[in-house]
Amino acid sequence: MTEIFTGNFTQQEPIPEEGIQAAIEVMRSGRIHRYNVAEGEDGETALLEKEFADQLGVKYCLAVASGGYAMGAALRAMGVVPGARVLTNAFTLAPVPGAIASVGAVPVFVGVTEDLVIDLDDLAAKADQADVLMLSHMRGHLCDMDRLMTICEANNLRVIEDCAHTMGASWRGKPSGLWGDMACYSTQTYKHVNSGEGGLLVSNDPELMARATILSGSYMLYGRHLAAPEPEVFEKVKYHTPNVSGRMDHLRASILRPQLRNLEAQCEAWNLRYRTVDEGIAETPGLTRINRPEEEFYVGSSIQFLLLDWDEAKIHEVIARCGKRGVELKWFGGKEPVAFTSRYDSWRYAPSEPMPKSDRVLKGVIDMRIPLTFTVEDCALIARIIKAEVSAVFQGA
Repeated sequence: MTEIFTGNFTQQEPIPEEGIQAAIEVMRSGRIHRYNVAEGEDGETALLEKEFADQLGVKYCLAVASGGYAMGAALRAMGVVPGARVLTNAFTLAPVPGAIASVGAVPVFVGVTEDLVIDLDDLAAKADQADVLMLSHMRGHLCDMDRLMTICEANNLRVIEDCAHTMGASWRGKPSGLWGDMACYSTQTYKHVNSGEGGLLVSNDPELMARATILSGSYMLYGRHLAAPEPEVFEKVKYHTPNVSGRMDHLRASILRPQLRNLEAQCEAWNLRYRTVDEGIAETPGLTRINRPEEEFYVGSSIQFLLLDWDEAKIHEVIARCGKRGVELKWFGGKEPVAFTSRYDSWRYAPSEPMPKSDRVLKGVIDMRIPLTFTVEDCALIARIIKAEVSAVFQGA
């Protein structure tokens, strides 16, 4: 009998009851805007910022409307101007080059390796073309961060980390987000904590964070932040920094705080499911698993594998056959964007030159979400289905 998976790849876990109750209290108060607080009250958003900064081990944190907004604010805080060139990954999602384009800057794409991380040789070759690297830890894959920082420091490249997929991850024990000058996290529904939409921006640089805070729409209310620089830092920048409002509100912050407290356990649950799928697809003919270095602690909220050098029609056949058995796979190699999948040459607003080595990798990238609503047994079943269908297509069955 053919096995069929009946789970939902976009169904997330419910918000913790503690978060639901906190959200109800915010709504009952009517004080949803982050700066609308009662006398002596810190407010959910300021508390979220302080708690995340302490949890991560960083001085400053700013809660904003989205991860994409956080990236745009970071670029503006760094003084990136229209026409400036910003290095970024060829393998990423559209909000990353979109953030660069939103400030009038020009993305310069850096290649991807078969491990799905930024090609550090290509980065070294292009490092003199820009002053800023927007580093996307795409789909939770961390490159050799020691070597990357050595390249960037030698070329005076400032680094903004896009940690949308690496909240809770680390390289040699140092969390993602603490390597560069600034880091951006997403709290969109399909990320590691869920507020529907939202973002967090962190840094240890007081002037950058003072600018970002005013940019986010603090007006002159920055004194109501708990994880912000000292007031004298704001005095240096407040008259010269525009308001590009993108604040997080108390309602979203209230449902995020208990999720952050449970992040470590959630990461362990994701990784158990990830390993179950990854081990289950081992030794599948024609399928290349992604190498995960010992130095990397990842959070497996999604999984990728490669169908390297496969004919496009056969890739479509694998996706269709798995789909008929309930397993939803996404392909990053298509010439046209589909849902959230797209390639660096899909973004016509950003000039690009062909990168044959990267194009070969991208053509083979298959992606699958692993929501925590799946059980370990579900993941084992999914792996069996993928292995059977890839094997059948590869062997011409």
